[in-house]
Amino acid sequence: MGFFGKIKNALKKTKDGVAAKMRQLFLKNKLGDAFYEELEEILISSDVGAMTAEDVVEQVKEEAIGNKIKDEQYVTDLLKDILEDTLNEAPVPEMKYPCVIMLVGVNGVGKTTTIGKLSNWFVQNKKSVTVAAADTFRAAAIDQLGVWADRAKVRIVKHEEGSDPSAVVFDAVSSAKARKTDVLLIDTAGRLHVKENLMKELSKMDRVVMREFPEAAFYKFLVLDATTGQNAVSQAKLFNEAVKLDGIVLTKLDGTAKGGFVFSLCGELKIPVVFAGVGEKIDDLDLFDAEEFVEGFF
Repeated sequence: MGFFGKIKNALKKTKDGVAAKMRQLFLKNKLGDAFYEELEEILISSDVGAMTAEDVVEQVKEEAIGNKIKDEQYVTDLLKDILEDTLNEAPVPEMKYPCVIMLVGVNGVGKTTTIGKLSNWFVQNKKSVTVAAADTFRAAAIDQLGVWADRAKVRIVKHEEGSDPSAVVFDAVSSAKARKTDVLLIDTAGRLHVKENLMKELSKMDRVVMREFPEAAFYKFLVLDATTGQNAVSQAKLFNEAVKLDGIVLTKLDGTAKGGFVFSLCGELKIPVVFAGVGEKIDDLDLFDAEEFVEGFF
């Protein structure tokens, strides 16, 4: 199955729910104020943020009224186009090499697993990869990253449990430069976005990369669990304030019945979704595609 098929399967719960509500809406309401109010409610019930839902529906309404359109298929296609445009409001950064990608996020979102999948993705795209085990708070995280590095056949730089994460980053950067590695992926400890001292630690690692490897493109990606819904938007907001995010990696898309918060990430916060994961296997991650996501959503 191609990745588009995986996305469609992953969003089946969301699609079934939205499609059923849309059918009912067209059956009982002609296009008018009541129709648009209920359309907004349908979007919000699928975890599209209230501000984004209101903006999207207003655009649909203006276009439909302006063109005197009352056809169900036209309105549905129009809604899809506007939602796709919303996702594209946040342009995905162009990957340049050599590059450093630091993954951040709260506990339990799947950062370490994501690094394994990203390693495999870059290897499949003919790039050399080193991973840095900068989550030094948990020995299990270092061991787990080692397993993923073996699976993806990439190098790993690690220290003992409890070591200074910035020291791991320093050594990993030195190693990546010496070996002319295309991609350095940095795993970091899960942290609550309200813990100021842990956020300062991220800033310190950030500075080490900037100082020691200025010639590399440096991307900071937030890993988000798709099942957390609108809470993911507040996480993104706070991490963005701390380290200025370049993108999002979505995990567990196959476990959510409400994927609408993704539109709020791109529309309100202007943070692009770069990669999406839809399963447990090492190749269950690929570049995010706005058109595929919208097709899977409806």
